[in-house]
Amino acid sequence: SQFPPNLRHSTVKHSGKGVRRWQHRPAIQVTNEPILEFKPGSPERAALQKALADLKGKTEEIPCVIGGEEVWTPTVRYQLSPFNHAHKVAKYCYASKELINKAINAALAARKEWDLKPVQDRAQIFLRAADMLSGPRRAEVLAKTMVGQGKTVIQAEIDAAAELIDFFRFNAKYALELEQSQPLSVDISTNSMVYRGLEGFVAAVSPFNFTAIGGNLAGAPALMGNVVLWKPSDTALLSSYAVYKILLEAGLPPNVVQFVPSDGPEFGDTVTSSEHFCGLNFTGSVPTFKRLWKQVSENLDRYRNFPRLAGECGGKNFHVVHSSADLGSAVNGTLRSAFEFGGQKCSACSRLYAPASLWPHIKEKLLEEHGKIKVGDPTQDFGTFFSAVIDAKVSSERAPGSPSCGVGAAGARCQLSS
Repeated sequence: SQFPPNLRHSTVKHSGKGVRRWQHRPAIQVTNEPILEFKPGSPERAALQKALADLKGKTEEIPCVIGGEEVWTPTVRYQLSPFNHAHKVAKYCYASKELINKAINAALAARKEWDLKPVQDRAQIFLRAADMLSGPRRAEVLAKTMVGQGKTVIQAEIDAAAELIDFFRFNAKYALELEQSQPLSVDISTNSMVYRGLEGFVAAVSPFNFTAIGGNLAGAPALMGNVVLWKPSDTALLSSYAVYKILLEAGLPPNVVQFVPSDGPEFGDTVTSSEHFCGLNFTGSVPTFKRLWKQVSENLDRYRNFPRLAGECGGKNFHVVHSSADLGSAVNGTLRSAFEFGGQKCSACSRLYAPASLWPHIKEKLLEEHGKIKVGDPTQDFGTFFSAVIDAKVSSERAPGSPSCGVGAAGARCQLSS
């Protein structure tokens, strides 16, 4: 993931009639991070087991980080392990309105210098962070994702390692390529495009269910020259803080991303009321995104710019089984989609449509394979298929919603009508 010597090299090619096109060599070559298997006796399994042992019974103290300084407030809270509520995995505090405003000012003070830093230099930070995640810090981030968010080893691996590493590396590649994308020029006129950060700050609001999304929501705007206030999920503090510290160790200046755990409504109220609010990077619930969108629209007259709002909200997937389908594949794919990570993904399958002629056989196989699913502590048994859902709120949402729904052994809703 290192820059080749010709990174900044470009040439101008004449294509006739005085028209010139910028010709660039590839800025960087990256590939998808390999997914490790954690087989018995493998080095990655041994490293992960050690990292999990190091976390056993430990409570990490996680402050707000404002202007590069660790800050504690009286509003102290704890993140609990979903499958072991007696284990407080993190002690943290909520930023007050005053502290959030202080974070905004600290970010704004760093904005111009960060925006003027060449994209090659910014990209190098994220490439270093990706290398750290791929190597020496992989086991730590996986262990914290497993203990704090209840993920199994494979679910943590494809998220907190592979996906986050790919985000950082491919984002860097695309940022470099974007800068190289220039308009046409002619002999009498040279046209060029400068890609600048937004004039203000970006608020990044990340969810509990993917460690990688937190790193990406805060990291992508920063890569492009923006300053960011990152509000992590209360139930993913442990892994989010680990990612944040890795970014700092990789060279991210302290004031570029402010780490601001806080009450959701108070954070939303405070950032959207600032005249310097210029962007929102969000993943979470539809009601929360609607609330933020409405607040922004009501405050349009006070902003210095039109804020950019990017949001991904929860939705559920459905499967359609055709009469020609391989039923074994359909059953296994449906169970994986519905029950991996307890169905706590926006892509989780919540409904299946099947031909009436095939439904009896599909239902029989679904129930048979469902009965083999192993539920438990993913840190003790790497063969666990899924563990406890994240908290009591999500657990209550798994209750039956109508007479046409039944509850399976794992608590997920099953539509049994054909």
